Amino acid sequence: MHLAPVDLIIIVGYIAATLLIGFYIAKKASGSMREYFLGGNKIPWYALGLSNASGMFDISGTMWMVYLLFVYGLKSLWIPWLWPVFNQIFLMAYLSVWLRRSGVMTGAEWMRFRFGDGRAAQLAYIMVVVFALFNVVGFLAYGFIGIGKVAAILLPWRLSTDPATNANLWGLIITGLTTIYVVKGGMFSVVFTEVLQFVVMTVACVWIGIVAIQAVTPAMLDAVTPAGWHSPFFGWTLGLDWSGILDAANTKILKDGWSLFSVFFMMMLFKGLLQSAAGPAPNYDMQRVLSARTPREAAKMSGFVNIVLLVPRYLLVTALTVLALAFFSHDLAGMGEAVDFELILPWVLQRFVPAGLLGLLIAALLAAFMSTYSATVNAAPAYIVNDLYKRYVNPNAEEKVYVRMSYLASIAVVLVGTALGFFIASLNDIVQWIVAALYGGYTAANLLKWYWWRFNAYGYFWGMLGGILAAMVVPAIFRTITPIYTFPVILAVSGVGCILGALLSPPDDEEVLKRFYYRTRPWGFWGPIREQVAREHPDLVANRHFGRDLFNVVVGIVWQTSLTATGIYLVLQDHSALALCVGLVLVTSLTLKFTWYDRLQDYPPDLEAATAAVAPRS
Repeated sequence: MHLAPVDLIIIVGYIAATLLIGFYIAKKASGSMREYFLGGNKIPWYALGLSNASGMFDISGTMWMVYLLFVYGLKSLWIPWLWPVFNQIFLMAYLSVWLRRSGVMTGAEWMRFRFGDGRAAQLAYIMVVVFALFNVVGFLAYGFIGIGKVAAILLPWRLSTDPATNANLWGLIITGLTTIYVVKGGMFSVVFTEVLQFVVMTVACVWIGIVAIQAVTPAMLDAVTPAGWHSPFFGWTLGLDWSGILDAANTKILKDGWSLFSVFFMMMLFKGLLQSAAGPAPNYDMQRVLSARTPREAAKMSGFVNIVLLVPRYLLVTALTVLALAFFSHDLAGMGEAVDFELILPWVLQRFVPAGLLGLLIAALLAAFMSTYSATVNAAPAYIVNDLYKRYVNPNAEEKVYVRMSYLASIAVVLVGTALGFFIASLNDIVQWIVAALYGGYTAANLLKWYWWRFNAYGYFWGMLGGILAAMVVPAIFRTITPIYTFPVILAVSGVGCILGALLSPPDDEEVLKRFYYRTRPWGFWGPIREQVAREHPDLVANRHFGRDLFNVVVGIVWQTSLTATGIYLVLQDHSALALCVGLVLVTSLTLKFTWYDRLQDYPPDLEAATAAVAPRS
């Protein structure tokens, strides 16, 4: 592909600016592990929110969403519930506050806060480290695949005559550049380069959205899409037939295994609610919550992510989709069954976007990759160094030794994730394994740890061990079944391990449980522990907000979905649907103002005085 000089200048300028900022800020991260991994808990919530949004605005996910909207139409509005995207709403509503009150550095360190330091707790601790590394390596492979595919098409230099090798080589180069500033600068570099990256991405999203609105009319879309494409509603089946328009899309739908869309939707909702209530996985999302200055700021950060991310991202996704439908449907139909729908994004950029905007969009996509990749890379060494090396190998080393070990751990994880990316055929394959199988093994144990006092470290260990093993074995046994449908099986295996492990062993130390309850104040099945804490602290304020928190979750999901649909309908120029979505956004925003935002607090009143010195109030 030929790039105009202005495009090359924009791309090179962006990469240079990212590296310069990363290295300039790096000196702030050299003092201690808390500064390296959490920014010393000094980064304001809005910067963390922009950073987290940038990390979620990944190139692989954007390619995946473009293919979903192209093939499934407005019914694709629901498919990101696979992740699930509404986990941010649970975090916003109550879980970010609960998590940040711990004051720990990593998810594994949180395990000591919840389960103590006994033998069983050590086993649970190791299991969460193992899961975290599986999770991080999977996401690194996911990012590597996406950036390689995009760069191979959009960048003008061919590194190999073999397309797959060419994509992998580009993936290696770009991951290498990203790794440099992340390894050097830690969380400060990650956050502040991500803020720059988010600005670049947002400008590009708005610009391409305007281009699509001007170039594609609703009538043009009607001519190249099947009946039902414009509707987010569905019956028992998907209700889309691409026959005579793009037959390969029908084949893709059958291959995905989502034709019985009601069953698929119910499975997504079931999985999503349980997974979201389990709290964040030990990756960059959890790290952002732990990096916040206060619990209240952690919750504000989680809510802010939805505001700044969803509309711009779906402006980009929808714009690229409608341009592909309007101008390249005939070309795609001519490919027969050989269409790789995951490549629609780079094809549109290559064939349609003018000079200047093309350079900005390529820079934005590089930013989308680098932000996600950097956040993931920064999360991994925290577990290796803080939770393994420091705890079991060299507990008395100087802080600078741990920081240097973090450099090595980052490089090692990047190498493993990149190597895995060479063996995975498509984004959809790795997405479905992560969200269905791997998280199926995670959900049961991490759900119970928040809400049931009798769930102990042995229960966590056996539940996670059973879940991770099932995640590796079950998809291999049921090869012909869509991965999402294996989730209940993996969940059941993990759940049996959780319950038997907990009930066949003694409860955790009461002092540990009381400390956890007193500091966190969860609702749920904590009655016996709450009564003991109340005897020691007569002024104890118990958490009676179960109903309010769940109400905010429901309102928040409607709010989040309406924000997503707003970006889509704006580009589609469906003014009546757009007005409805904007109205829902306003109503739900006002509701959340009174039921969530105005009621946020760092700590319960009886704890406020004791913890006032932990961090400045926002």
